[in-house]
Amino acid sequence: MRTRTAGWLPPRRSIPVSESLNPIANATLLSGGLLDRLGHMRNRAKWVDAVLADSRTRFLPTRGAHNLLSLGDRPRPALLAARELDVIGAGAETPVLLGIYEERHYFALPVADEAVAPESMEFSDLRHVASLMEPWEASLLAYARAMVLWHQNHRYCARCGSTTTITSAGHARICDSGDCGRQHFPKVDPAIIVLVSRNDRCLLGRQSDWPEQRYSTIAGFVEPGESLEDAVRREVLEETGVEVGRVSYHSSQPWPFPSSLMLGFMAEARSDDIELLDGELSEARWVTRDDVRRRQVLLPPTVSIAYNLVRHWFDSESGNSLDSLETSGPPVWR
Repeated sequence: MRTRTAGWLPPRRSIPVSESLNPIANATLLSGGLLDRLGHMRNRAKWVDAVLADSRTRFLPTRGAHNLLSLGDRPRPALLAARELDVIGAGAETPVLLGIYEERHYFALPVADEAVAPESMEFSDLRHVASLMEPWEASLLAYARAMVLWHQNHRYCARCGSTTTITSAGHARICDSGDCGRQHFPKVDPAIIVLVSRNDRCLLGRQSDWPEQRYSTIAGFVEPGESLEDAVRREVLEETGVEVGRVSYHSSQPWPFPSSLMLGFMAEARSDDIELLDGELSEARWVTRDDVRRRQVLLPPTVSIAYNLVRHWFDSESGNSLDSLETSGPPVWR
């Protein structure tokens, strides 16, 4: 076995596009990131210190739920070298290793609420700009946002209430109490999201606080002891009164707003009548492709997996392309 010195670094590599997730998943924004996350290196403190000191390393300042963006022809992640971090004007916390891509390591950097964006930059909500970015950039920012929010919400041990300390290059926290010492790891909340169809119609719903005519697919969190397929059938029945038969997986999307993993499905309805049983929706309706063409409904933003599900249904009829609808593109809520 070859020995490794304290300053040993693993071979720098990035994941080729051909090795990334399936084409459907890669078509969903915030998914299919190209980072090698280097999970096997997170507990090697000397290696992490060496990477932090590397001049090629870049930091993604993240203020709570907002990422720092560079402004220009289109928004891009603000990727700062260590020497540039003072321009933010506020103390930063322990960086969180995100991974390596094309010979460069990336860290999320939590900064204080008082942090000020330098000139030509701004802190912004990723949901508003992700569709304007390169897919890998949006995925990188989503990852950073999710990790920073997890740390922000887990400063105390859920078992004993003591403070916790960051470890494993930001991918764990450990309880400071000697009597407890529990380790806590980032978790996501699984949620199903489904496009239900029957003949040539799909089922969409709307909430009372949404803009007029805005509709989306049915979604909800998975409950303990429940399969994903059961969650699909339960959520659709609870929210719309429609019974669902066949369920098939479509794709997934990390949704760090704040910490969900959206699991997308297509499903076939067994009934037509709509009844809003749990009161979560203010309205649900069957929508035809002509309704979409005539812009009688506003669809979810293109950044969302909900839009991908609607597009899959719309485009399944020969000759249709939701992305290519005339009159300034698809009728989406912006």
